[in-house]
Amino acid sequence: MANYSQPHICHCLSRIATLRRNSPVTITGDRHRTGPELVDGVLRLASGLLSLGISSGDVVAVAALNSDLYLEWLLAIAFVGGIVAPLNYRWSFEEALFAVEAVRPVMLVTDESCNTWSSQLQNFHLPFLRWHVSLDSSASDFLRNSLTIETIKKHSLNDFSLDYSWAPEGAVLICFTSGTTGRPKGVAITHSALIIQSLAKIAIVGYSEDDVYLHTAPLCHIGGLSSAISMLLVGACHVLMPKFEAKSALEVVQQYSVTSLITVPAMMADLISTARGKTTWKQIESVKKILNGGGGLSVELTKEATKLFPRAKLLSAYGMTEACSSLTFMTLYDPTLGSSVDKRNSILVHQPRGICVGKPAPHVELKICFDDSSCVGRILTRGSHVMLGYWEQNPLKKASNSINQNWLDTGDIGYIDERGNLWLIGRTKGRIKSGGENVYPEEVEAILSQHPGVAGVVTVGIPDSRLSEMVVACIQLRRDWQWTRRSFEHSTAKQKELLSHEILQQFCKQNNLARYKVPKKFMVWNKPFPLTSTGKIIREQVQRVVVSQLLSFHSNL
Repeated sequence: MANYSQPHICHCLSRIATLRRNSPVTITGDRHRTGPELVDGVLRLASGLLSLGISSGDVVAVAALNSDLYLEWLLAIAFVGGIVAPLNYRWSFEEALFAVEAVRPVMLVTDESCNTWSSQLQNFHLPFLRWHVSLDSSASDFLRNSLTIETIKKHSLNDFSLDYSWAPEGAVLICFTSGTTGRPKGVAITHSALIIQSLAKIAIVGYSEDDVYLHTAPLCHIGGLSSAISMLLVGACHVLMPKFEAKSALEVVQQYSVTSLITVPAMMADLISTARGKTTWKQIESVKKILNGGGGLSVELTKEATKLFPRAKLLSAYGMTEACSSLTFMTLYDPTLGSSVDKRNSILVHQPRGICVGKPAPHVELKICFDDSSCVGRILTRGSHVMLGYWEQNPLKKASNSINQNWLDTGDIGYIDERGNLWLIGRTKGRIKSGGENVYPEEVEAILSQHPGVAGVVTVGIPDSRLSEMVVACIQLRRDWQWTRRSFEHSTAKQKELLSHEILQQFCKQNNLARYKVPKKFMVWNKPFPLTSTGKIIREQVQRVVVSQLLSFHSNL
């Protein structure tokens, strides 16, 4: 017997149908759907899935661009007790095959964005995969057992007593990590985790039924998904563009008077540069809330963002897929408080001893595990927001045993100050061991990014016979700055636009960075840093380029 006191993401349906009775709840291109229209679509699709034989605990994989149909599928699968496995449409065939074999879906839902690898799957014997569904107007000819949404809805049961159900352990989502190292892992997430995360965002960011929310993040990532659930719960209006592109995003923001959106630093930088590049540039005053994740915004980027969006409350969030998105929040700018928050946090966020990421959300428990006498340690978390476990080709209950003693190790190193703020020092896996000492790249980058001539920086460790690993910083120069091999003892106005190895080393020392952490080499990086689809730096790729260039340099001596 179902326990209806359990959380379920489909609790939002009655609110959506009521609040958005005569106004759009989703806008995708020219297609506008009211609350009752979306809810009717969800229920008819859920009924059709039941008639096909989809049942509690079945996994349905979805690989598609953002649209209202994606939201409809998310809710319909959850309604029947299924588990949604969003796949990244940008994956290669090998990555997609690995993910499909890991989660073993009974159904694969795709659109034309991933036709290449979805058609290749036909060459493999996948006995668990019973149906393909095309989100396009007609099913693709190359897919066997292919269906469309219309076909499935025609087989709906017309049962008005239809009610939602749950998968075992309350699972509803298998969200893949962004995979900066190795293959992505499928993370099993519950209804409870999604709802409690959503309520935290609603409370802290201030989302409401009056919001018009632009989906800038892909729905295959936890940031985009958790924010989507937040907006569904409050009954806001969703504006969905297939994928983020700065020019289109700015046009959509103005067309629909968008009030809220989420970004990662690369998105924010693109929005600012695109807006500044327009002949008739003007501030955007409809936006009231911006939540940034996937890495902290620099002080300069924060200031530029507040100029472009002067009425927006700007917040940052720190989190991870395994913790169902955000663990901590921090207000970077609040227009209702003037510049006081901005000034305070510009000093607070970037310190020699790490980066402040704010205070834990109300539902989040954090602690620091000290492995030695150091004042920093591993950041652990526990609570209902934590994943059931990493998904395997085994029963769900096995996945739920993969967290040791209820605490999840985030893989990050940091500390909590006397005010309750969490400070990040770096990643355990990214740690550089130089001369027997631990160096965290993020700590070095926090210092170097404060130099007015540095537009971007990534720090890596490369093999070194004497130090074990040598600290190397890859620098992107700001416009009108030049790199020189000469050293200057005295600074002049003209020389302020020059950077060199010696200048940056001295800058690090002046900002109290320990000598063993100061990069031994600097490399000018003249192209964008490699990023995951969530905006995280892929350090391994940077490291390979650095090693290759240094080897090439030495071989030519």
